[in-house]
Amino acid sequence: MSEKTPLLHYRLGKHGQTKATKEDNPVQKLGVVFGVVTPTLLSMFSVVVFLRVGFVVGQAGLYQSVAMFLVAYLIITMTVLSVCAISTNGALDAGGAYYMISRALGPEFGGSIGIMFFFANVCGSALYVLGLVEAIMATFGIPEENAAAVLGLTQVLPSGYWWSVLYGTVLLFLCFIVCLVGAHIYAKAAFVIFIIVTTVLVSIFISFFVVQPFVVILPDTSALNSTGQRSANFTGFHLHTLKNNLGSSYTLDYTTEVTMTFATVFAVMFNGCTGIMAGSNMSGDLKNPSYSIPRGTLAAVLITFITYNLLSLLAAWSCDRHLLQRDYSFLGDINIWPPMVKIGIYSSAISAAMSNLIGASRILYALSKDNLFGGVLALVRKTSQSGNPWASVLVSWLLVQLVLFAGKLNTIAGIVTIFFLLVYAAVNLACLALECASAPNFRPSFRWFTWHTCTLGILGCLVMMFMINAIYAFASIAFMLLLLMLIHYFGPISNWGYISQALIFHQVRKYLLMLDVRKDHVKFWRPQVLLMVANPRSSIGLMTFINDLKKSGLYVLGHVKLGLLDGLPSDPLQSRYDSWLSLVDHLNIKAFVNLTLADSVRRGVQNLLFITGFGGMRPNTIVLGFYDDCTPQDLLQDKILMSIGSGLDTVCITKDPREQRSPFFPSVRVSGESKDLKEEEYASVISDAVKMGKNVTLARYFNQFSREDVLGKKVSDQKSLMSPFVDVWPLNLLQPDSHGYVDICSLFLLQLACVLQETRAWKQARLRLFLCVEAGCSLQEEEEKKLRKMLKELRISAQVQMVAWDQVVALHWRRREGKERGILVSSAQNEERMEREEAKKEDDIKVFPNNAALLTDEYISAVNNLILQNGTPTPAVRFLYLPRPPADTSLYSAYLHQLDLLSRDLGPTLLIHGVTPVVTTDL
Repeated sequence: MSEKTPLLHYRLGKHGQTKATKEDNPVQKLGVVFGVVTPTLLSMFSVVVFLRVGFVVGQAGLYQSVAMFLVAYLIITMTVLSVCAISTNGALDAGGAYYMISRALGPEFGGSIGIMFFFANVCGSALYVLGLVEAIMATFGIPEENAAAVLGLTQVLPSGYWWSVLYGTVLLFLCFIVCLVGAHIYAKAAFVIFIIVTTVLVSIFISFFVVQPFVVILPDTSALNSTGQRSANFTGFHLHTLKNNLGSSYTLDYTTEVTMTFATVFAVMFNGCTGIMAGSNMSGDLKNPSYSIPRGTLAAVLITFITYNLLSLLAAWSCDRHLLQRDYSFLGDINIWPPMVKIGIYSSAISAAMSNLIGASRILYALSKDNLFGGVLALVRKTSQSGNPWASVLVSWLLVQLVLFAGKLNTIAGIVTIFFLLVYAAVNLACLALECASAPNFRPSFRWFTWHTCTLGILGCLVMMFMINAIYAFASIAFMLLLLMLIHYFGPISNWGYISQALIFHQVRKYLLMLDVRKDHVKFWRPQVLLMVANPRSSIGLMTFINDLKKSGLYVLGHVKLGLLDGLPSDPLQSRYDSWLSLVDHLNIKAFVNLTLADSVRRGVQNLLFITGFGGMRPNTIVLGFYDDCTPQDLLQDKILMSIGSGLDTVCITKDPREQRSPFFPSVRVSGESKDLKEEEYASVISDAVKMGKNVTLARYFNQFSREDVLGKKVSDQKSLMSPFVDVWPLNLLQPDSHGYVDICSLFLLQLACVLQETRAWKQARLRLFLCVEAGCSLQEEEEKKLRKMLKELRISAQVQMVAWDQVVALHWRRREGKERGILVSSAQNEERMEREEAKKEDDIKVFPNNAALLTDEYISAVNNLILQNGTPTPAVRFLYLPRPPADTSLYSAYLHQLDLLSRDLGPTLLIHGVTPVVTTDL
């Protein structure tokens, strides 16, 4: 794309169409040279090129110096490649590195890095201002210990702490005025300074060739006095000098009096290689950031690399090692016009201070626009007519001024560099995440990068952080994590797109393919639940309870909307997903949502059972609400649920239904209104699920269930929480002839109760296992022993209680015997009719053991009363055995009637029918 292409803003219309509109108030934008190359070069050169090149060569020697530059530039080049890739992958707004990271890694990571980058620029600006003050005072200042005497014509400035603060304030104010006017004025000022610095560098290179050898007087320091040598030689180009400077000679640093090592010298040298983000920070002021940032940054990196290595070679070839080690300002001593280097130092320092100040203001402006901290940063969003964020510049200037009062910033200097390195590592991480996620929309026009370069950049930045100062490195990472958590919990929901979602999708797809259903084993079984919800307004209690029951398994909320797609303009379910997902967020449950459109509820449930899940992650248990005549309660009544983004932002109480601006779900069924589901269809749904190999659970009275009341209920005279009870009745109470406690269904029921108890919220719950016994029944006693042994082998802790039900069973047997005595066979026709009925009854008994003709309401009511009598104290939930529906559909009504009588007035109850083995005693 040409750099002269007019700037267009791409906006979404009402229906999401992309349309390009020109800026209403076009502002002057910057190109490659003024916007990227110039600020990046000045930031990377700063004062290091003038004051530390000789120090590096003098301590490490030419070989190790070149190696240091290669390693350092390898690290920053990897970061530059990542910057180029991200910046060419779409429209780039103000904020530079912060904008790149936040749009790739999300608001939490981007916001925390953005804050750190902002403070790094603020402190960096103060550091350069103070460095400039010290350089000026070294030339023009009157020594504080001899303030009354003027040692030279140029020494006219008073010294002292408050004088230094005053000088720094004046210099900072000049930088502030330039940045306040606008980026174009800053770019012009930076370009003028760049011309000055380039002129100084040219004079330095010329000086190496034209200045004749001479003796240089070394600075007077305590470290120098200990050696007694006060001079060193500038020899000009001599092979002997070059040979002496090839190897390393680490010695005492004359300014800090600390013995240097490879690591300490490398850390000092690396500070001069940072500053690669100076051009990226101007992204909001560039004509075409995607064009300018890659070209300008790479050009600046190449120029500085060549310059540093040439200066190192010339210094090693012409300067005595003692001169390099004992005189940081030797470039001024050997220059054809010595004041020229001082001008370069002053110019580069003021430029770096301005660069950091304007960079900090752009980052702060981007943070305020993203509203990551609510209204805290609202005031700094104000801009001038030309688009300059003057409020952000003002706040940044005030913060830099506060840092200036700290005076010496040696302790802050290290952590500032580490902050910059952490930002560079984050940029590499963002690029690596985008590359690894294989997102189709990550198509940068800059392709000279791979995941290898990103990884090298991350490792290099982290190693450098700990090499410079391990304590500061740990502190900065801890600070970043703290900011990340704060933004995660208090920041707003964004629609930038989260790389975490793309990475999760990428990995989940791979793991789902690896999750082989053929390798399932009973000892790793867990409930994977499909909860069918007719209307969430009346199902809140059940939805929260099943969330506890799933035990880290799959949990899907299913809903069937009646209708056909034929004749509809679009799928009516797509607009409803946000409402369901918002409710899931509001209830804080870990569930998926699956909606379907069908002409009947039965067909819709079949569809969901067939298609829900992937591979080995499919529902194995379906939960249905109970079929009764109770009028559902609206648990979301008098509440306004307002969704912002993908979650419920607030829940507001209101008494006026007309104020409900966003009715997420239809109103509940009122008394007398017909149901969408008939008895026969409901029983058919149960039968279909069993045929499909799914465990079935019917939930009743969960409109009375409140998780907060059950798990947070306090004893009146104690402060400890009352442990809730979970009652389990593993016997098929609708088949009095049965005495089995260890069949598949009973064990499945017991396993579900145990799973509930193992969840964190229900840890204090106590299982009560009720065994129905008859006096003198040896078979039942044998089953009881078998069950107790099974409980021990399965490591299930439960309070076993014996319940005598002789009188209850007697009701069934009296009814059955009376009916059998009343059967009269008077003719061949009657005999044939009875044979047909017996054959039909045998078929029913196979699938419906409790033939409705053999069970009376009196018996079932007695069983219900037996459960109630043995439920003291009242349990939080009851688990009952659910028999399989009969094969004869004409018995469906009687089947549901029996279930209604059995579970009537029992409170929250689960009737469970298991079809798969779920327990094992094997290790």
